[in-house]
Amino acid sequence: MAASYIQASTTDTIELDSATENGELKSHLSARPTRKHARSASSSSFIHFKVPVHPDPPNEDSASHSEAFPSLIMSVVGLVAAGWMMDIFQHWEVFIEVSELFILVPVLLNLKGNLEMNLAARVSTSANLGELDRPDTRNSLVLGNLALIQVQGLVAGSIAGCFSFFLGVLEHPDEPATVAESILIIASSMISAAVSSLVLGVFMCLLIIVSRKLRIDPDNIACPMASSLGDVVTLGILAGCAQALLGSVDSMLSLGLFFAMVVSVPFFGRAVWKNNFVKELLFSGWSPIIFAMFISSLAGLVLERYVEQFKGLAMLTPILCGLAGNLGSIYASRISTCLHAGVQEQYRTTEWTLMAMNIPVQALFLVLIWILELGHLDFTFAFAFTYFIVSMICTLLALKMGKSMTLVCWKRGYDPDNYVLPYLTALIDVICTSLLVISFSWLSSSGYADLVTSRSASQ
Repeated sequence: MAASYIQASTTDTIELDSATENGELKSHLSARPTRKHARSASSSSFIHFKVPVHPDPPNEDSASHSEAFPSLIMSVVGLVAAGWMMDIFQHWEVFIEVSELFILVPVLLNLKGNLEMNLAARVSTSANLGELDRPDTRNSLVLGNLALIQVQGLVAGSIAGCFSFFLGVLEHPDEPATVAESILIIASSMISAAVSSLVLGVFMCLLIIVSRKLRIDPDNIACPMASSLGDVVTLGILAGCAQALLGSVDSMLSLGLFFAMVVSVPFFGRAVWKNNFVKELLFSGWSPIIFAMFISSLAGLVLERYVEQFKGLAMLTPILCGLAGNLGSIYASRISTCLHAGVQEQYRTTEWTLMAMNIPVQALFLVLIWILELGHLDFTFAFAFTYFIVSMICTLLALKMGKSMTLVCWKRGYDPDNYVLPYLTALIDVICTSLLVISFSWLSSSGYADLVTSRSASQ
């Protein structure tokens, strides 16, 4: 069922967007055809409404569970697949010869995840506001957003490739860097970003439209699906493309593909510019994506430094980061929808519900890696307990950060749908990767689990 939010009326306090000083929120929302990246108001951006403190409806938690939990389970499957793929790809020839790809992976996955989750958050909010119920509006919104994510994906992919290559040169100044390798990295990044943006953009829009028709709140399912599927699709395309281009690294193939990607940017940009729903996002909203890239690059540096020292690190990192980021993104997306719609989110109830969801999902994941012996891990009780504690800490931080960042963005006049998720997921990537490395190091040094690789132990 669709989310049954509490309407604003009398007791508790919520800060909401308004068009006039007397707080006529309803007329403002109905008269606003599009939501811009920043909100504009009169002399006061906020008016305090009073919201009744009702006991939580008995079906509200069950509805959130029934809608969000299956998508989280599916996201775990996707994250396990991404971790398993990364565990295999790290031994491929292209990853051994071009080590900058280890830096590119978390940077590109974070960038692509941000773009797809921003798309999911925007379209989910449009769905909950009824903007997808009219065919003419729906078609224009979907096509405009698909063109926009192509522009963002191509530009972000090129920046991620250049930045990863530059960091690799700084990290290994003694190893010679060639122009052919730089073109290979940038071309692979742009191709994987463009193809995955098309595939996942179409899938996410269809998922949200179907969810709306089935009266399911897309805020509970869109972001987890976007994150987990995005990691699998983007990682697979990146590894396959880089491996294929490695065989012709000295030819003009990589350079030709690079120029083809660059030439396609103005065509998609023109389509976005002619669409009134997403026109202003063509030049705005880039700052969180770019700054998030710099933040997530720290996670890439940590991964590149320690991936060969600890067994299973390459597999566990995307799973831990992805699940915590998914739960934080669900929470942030729900709060953003509530703020746009002028209703009160049940913060405490939602936080506890999402924290509780993390327990069976992580337990299922631990059972999977134990039964399937994934990642060549020394699966001891101490390892399982430590990983579980780290995952709960990361989830709690993701929820608290998602709430705070959404409310701060709203208070400062920025649309949380376009600004919160990039910063949130990037910070969570750094926190999760760092805590995972610290826990691995502590478990190995204390003798509770043998997680050090044979290569690292022999050095």
